[in-house]
Amino acid sequence: METQLFSAKGKEIGMVQLPDGIFGRKPSPQFLHELVTAYRANQRSGSAHTKTRGEVSGGGRKPWKQKGTGRARSGSIRSPLWRKGGVTFGPKHRSYRQDFSQRKQRLALCHALSARNLQGDVVVIESLSLEAAKCGEMAKALEQLRVPFRSLLVMDEIEPRLVTASKNIPGLRLARAADLNAYQALNGAKVVFTQSGLKALENRVGGAPA
Repeated sequence: METQLFSAKGKEIGMVQLPDGIFGRKPSPQFLHELVTAYRANQRSGSAHTKTRGEVSGGGRKPWKQKGTGRARSGSIRSPLWRKGGVTFGPKHRSYRQDFSQRKQRLALCHALSARNLQGDVVVIESLSLEAAKCGEMAKALEQLRVPFRSLLVMDEIEPRLVTASKNIPGLRLARAADLNAYQALNGAKVVFTQSGLKALENRVGGAPA
């Protein structure tokens, strides 16, 4: 399939071929949901931890004798019923990781990009370069391309100048084609590819399974 090719100033300069295997699939909402769930679960640290009555220090001596005091029986000051005692059924260190094979990751990326392409959210530009590493220069370039600031720019290699110029633009993300994943592709108002980035993506994902 073909789509419009724009210059860095937002002028249409021709057409470019989008690989059908990457942008022309029928996206599966269930598969993308599985990908997003796994990705977000893998970002969790699982570091929340509370101490049980056996882990809280102190409490080795019985506070008072079993009978004769008129008070309820108690075996330890570190009981969950006591102030500064242990926690019952609290969170413990754990891993939330969900396995998602590389084969499925490549396929999910194709489904995600196909979904964005169906929505008309994929833009291809010839190249992107700035005269100076300034936020204003990047904002001006995005305005000329008529894409929202909250977009994803995908290229073959990211110039340090572009990284510096995009730091103060909220929502703008830069990604190398070699590192692009489906979760990134699903986020952002537009997915903007440079020609070199599109070619690098095709070389990486071209053999994705059906």
